[in-house]
Amino acid sequence: MIQLPQRPQRSSRGMLILCAFIFIALAGVFIFLNHAGAQKKEDNSSQNSMNQTSSSSSPATGNTDLRKKLTPEQYRVTQMCGTEPPFRNEYWDNHRAGLYVDVVSGEPLFTSVDKFDSGSGWPSFTRPVKKENVKEDTDTSLGMQRTEVKSAASNSHLGHVFDDGPGPTGLRYCINSASLRFIPVEKLKEEGYGQYVELFEKAQKKP
Repeated sequence: MIQLPQRPQRSSRGMLILCAFIFIALAGVFIFLNHAGAQKKEDNSSQNSMNQTSSSSSPATGNTDLRKKLTPEQYRVTQMCGTEPPFRNEYWDNHRAGLYVDVVSGEPLFTSVDKFDSGSGWPSFTRPVKKENVKEDTDTSLGMQRTEVKSAASNSHLGHVFDDGPGPTGLRYCINSASLRFIPVEKLKEEGYGQYVELFEKAQKKP
């Protein structure tokens, strides 16, 4: 009887090596798939975050528009609560008759009728055109407590108000020129502020 040669059996060591190889390969595939899933989730999260940022970035867009509209000094003063140098600004010694409006919104703020020389080097007024056109906030910067004045329409920083002014109010609205735009009385109607002309006419009639 002819006996066929038997197939050699694999050693137990060889089987262990093969199993280890298969295990490592499967583990690698699992890690890869898990990483890919996490990456996709992270990408989706980042995209959602970007979308939310984009949808809530209208104020930033508005700031971009303001940067184009305003000079760097006007932007620094009105949007960053800056202060311009005294005696080196546009309106501190302006004596022309006219209306001072918010440089951002165009809201009427002060008139030359209520302007006086405070000696501070900034435009100073005894009162605003309309009290509701400005708002006041407490300012505790620079280690002191002051009353900040802002435009009610645009929320722009204007300056500060103090209680050392002349009559009849006893107030001094110390305002940055950079936050204002001056409109001469002769151009009020042309620029759409005709209703304020009578303020100057009344002032002229006073003795």
